[in-house]
Amino acid sequence: MPINSFLLPGAKFIPGYEVANSCRFEEGDSAYMHITPGSAGHANIWTLSMWIKRSTLSTTQFLFGSSSSASNFESIRINDDDTLSFHRYLTTKQFGWDSIIKLRDPSAWYHLVFSRSGATQKYYINGVEGAKTNDDTSTDTGDFNTTDEHRLCHRPDKADGTNHFDGYMAEVYWIDGTAYDADDFGEFDEDSPTIWKPKDASGLTFGTNGFYLDFEDSSNLGNDANGGTDLTEVNLAATDQTTDTPTNNFATFNPLVRNKDYNDGSLAEGNTYFAPGGRAIACSSIGVTSGKWYAEFKATDSGALYIGVGDLQLGIQANQGNPIFYDNNPSYAIGYGADGSIQYNTTSSSYGSGYSDDDIIGVALDMDNHALYFSVNGTWQNSGDPTSAGSKTGDATSEASYNPLDDGGEMFMFVSDFSAAGVGQCYVNFGNPAFTISSGNADGNGYGNFEYAVPSGFYALCTKNLAEYG
Repeated sequence: MPINSFLLPGAKFIPGYEVANSCRFEEGDSAYMHITPGSAGHANIWTLSMWIKRSTLSTTQFLFGSSSSASNFESIRINDDDTLSFHRYLTTKQFGWDSIIKLRDPSAWYHLVFSRSGATQKYYINGVEGAKTNDDTSTDTGDFNTTDEHRLCHRPDKADGTNHFDGYMAEVYWIDGTAYDADDFGEFDEDSPTIWKPKDASGLTFGTNGFYLDFEDSSNLGNDANGGTDLTEVNLAATDQTTDTPTNNFATFNPLVRNKDYNDGSLAEGNTYFAPGGRAIACSSIGVTSGKWYAEFKATDSGALYIGVGDLQLGIQANQGNPIFYDNNPSYAIGYGADGSIQYNTTSSSYGSGYSDDDIIGVALDMDNHALYFSVNGTWQNSGDPTSAGSKTGDATSEASYNPLDDGGEMFMFVSDFSAAGVGQCYVNFGNPAFTISSGNADGNGYGNFEYAVPSGFYALCTKNLAEYG
C-alpha cells in the first residue's frame, strides 16, 4: 500500500495543497460533533472522505453514523481488531462488510474514503480500493441522509453513547447524492508517485446534506466550510484545533512503547499527555539522527519525573519490563529530574534548579554537535546556550561519563517516572500543544506553537522540518 503521510524524512517536496488544521478528538472527554438534517437526501447514495491519525488501537471507535432508534442505525467504524466496517441495522436485518486491511500505525495519517451507490459499496485507504471480508449488495436504504441525527466520532445508536473516536481528524467531506472515488479527494503526482496526498476537493457536488469540515476556525470547529449548516460540537475546545495534519505530521508520544511488567499508565489528548502508573515511560513517535530540535514538557505533577533523550533501547527495554532511572541508570538515555539532577549510566550529578508542578521544561537536542540542553520556564539551566554549537556551553551530556549521542543512532525524546506510585504527570508539546499557550512562539520555519522562544537554528519535530534538516 502506498505511503501517505509525509512521515519519511526523505520526502523532500512541497505538496501542492496544504491542510492547515485538524481536530483532536479525545475519547476520555466523549468529544464528538452532530447534525440533524432539515430535509432528507439520498439515503443510499453518498460518500464520506476523511484523514485520520489514530491515538488508541485495538478498541471499537465510530467514525460516522446516524440512528432513528436503538434497533435502526447505520455506521462506519473502526473495529477492535483495527479493521474498518460499514454496518446497517434495520430492526431484524443486518447488512454490512468488514475490511481486510488493518490500521495499526498511530504515528501515520490515513486517508479513508467510503462510498455507496445502491448495491455498490467501496472503501479506499490511501488511494487504494480495499478488499472486504463480505459484500453488502442490498439496496435497502439506511439512516444516512435522513432527518435523523448524524454523529461524527460517536456511536450513532441512541441507546449507547460509547466508542468515541480517539485521535486526529482532518479534511472531512460528507457528500449527499454522489458516490465519489478516492482520487476525487487525493492524488499521486510525478514528484511523489508513491505518496498519497490530499488535494482541493471543494468543487465537488455536495448535495442536500453534504458538508466540509476544515477545522480552521478554533472558535467554531464544526463550521461547514462549504457554507451549509454547521455541526454542533460536544466536549471540544479551541485547544482541540491542531496543526498536526496530513501535510505536516507532528510527533506525539508513541502508544506502542509501553512497560509490560509495570502499570504503564495512560496517554491522552491525542497522545500528548502522559499519566504514568509507576516506573513507566513515554517516548516520541519520531526519532532523529541529525539536525537541531526543540520541544516543551509541561509537568502538571512533577513527582518523580525525568525528561530527556535516549536511543532505540528506550522502547526495547520498556517493552521488556526494565524501567529506567529506577534500579539502573542506563547508558542509552540521559534524563533531567525534577530534583535538578542529570541521570546517566552510573552518574547522577547536579545540573539545574529542578522543576515543580506546572513548570515548562524546554528540551533542545543538537544532533549535529551531540549536545543537549534543558530550560525551566524559559531559563536555560547550567548557564546553557543551545546556540553555542561546537562550544557546547552548559551541555547536559558533559555531566555524563559517556555521551550516547556520540553513537550516531536515532534519538527519541522521552519522559519517565521512577516512582512505584506513578505520581508524575506531564504534557508534551512538540509544536502542537493540547494546553493553552499564553505567548506563542514558532520555530524559524514558522512551525509549532511554543510557550517560550525557540533557540535559533532549532526546529519543531514535524515532517516538514525533518524533510529539510532530519
